[in-house]
Amino acid sequence: MQQVKGEASTNKLILLFVFDKMESPLSEDIVLEMCTSSNGWIEYMDCKPLLAQLLDCGFIYKINESGTPLYAITVDGRMCLANYYVKIPTSTREEIAQYVKNNRNRYRRKQECFADYYKNKDGTFTVHLKIIEPAQPLLELKCLVPTKQIAKDIRQRWEDKADDFYALIYENLVD
Repeated sequence: MQQVKGEASTNKLILLFVFDKMESPLSEDIVLEMCTSSNGWIEYMDCKPLLAQLLDCGFIYKINESGTPLYAITVDGRMCLANYYVKIPTSTREEIAQYVKNNRNRYRRKQECFADYYKNKDGTFTVHLKIIEPAQPLLELKCLVPTKQIAKDIRQRWEDKADDFYALIYENLVD
């Protein structure tokens, strides 16, 4: 994709287009990864200030309830995009649409599933696992494990296994 560097208005429209196509709130990290390092649609140094400008203009809004702030497009943002999306090169719009279609679920899972671990005073490790919905945590779990390697393995598997794990717990507790 040929990037239009330094074109702030086009880059803002690209960000709005990404929010519109994803159809769900996104963390700043996901937006930065998707728009800069994974695809190069926008320069990294431009992306963060543009997010702040879109927030100040009321084209996106921030959801804070889940810990990590998430951003979503507003009605005004959709109206702006509808009026000016033709300023985004057709090839870029097509590339974004295809990329989002292929990766939407992966990005949602990535930001909805939190996993980390830390070492305890006794040498064991606590693995902290969460499934986060935009409004509130859906599930939060801490597990005590004997080694760092087990903690790492659990952290790495959580994103893929969280949905099944939640369904299993829910089925067993709600019956």
